[in-house]
Amino acid sequence: MVKLDDVDMSILQLLQDNGKRSYTDIAKRINVSEGTVRTRINRMLKERVFEFIIHMDPNKIGLNVQAIIGIKTQLGKQETIATKLNEYPEVRFIGAFSGRHDLILQAYFKNNEDLVNFVNKELSKIDGILAADVSIELKQYKDSFSYINNQE
Repeated sequence: MVKLDDVDMSILQLLQDNGKRSYTDIAKRINVSEGTVRTRINRMLKERVFEFIIHMDPNKIGLNVQAIIGIKTQLGKQETIATKLNEYPEVRFIGAFSGRHDLILQAYFKNNEDLVNFVNKELSKIDGILAADVSIELKQYKDSFSYINNQE
């Protein structure tokens, strides 16, 4: 397990608030050298503590339908099905869950017709899917990748 200290957590918080911050700015804010910041960030990237990503607004790039799809799988097929679902560019997230659904995925589509085609034509091809429960997002209240409380 990766051990993070207060300096690491401060760096992560500042990057979470603004991923474009310079090493110099971060160093000044937490009273360490720029080299320390560079070394810590490179170590955390190597250890996969975080990654730099571009988080887009799906609606602004033409993906107007977000669906959460709960999937019931045949026993023993969950991992194979998850691997197959991973191939679809529409699918943003796949997770194994306890409860009513074995897998839950989040996917984005241009329109309802594309969603219906995905469910009826693509999901139906995957061996071992017993049922799919589709929920369409009506309104979004929060979409965040923030895991550290803002202390500023």
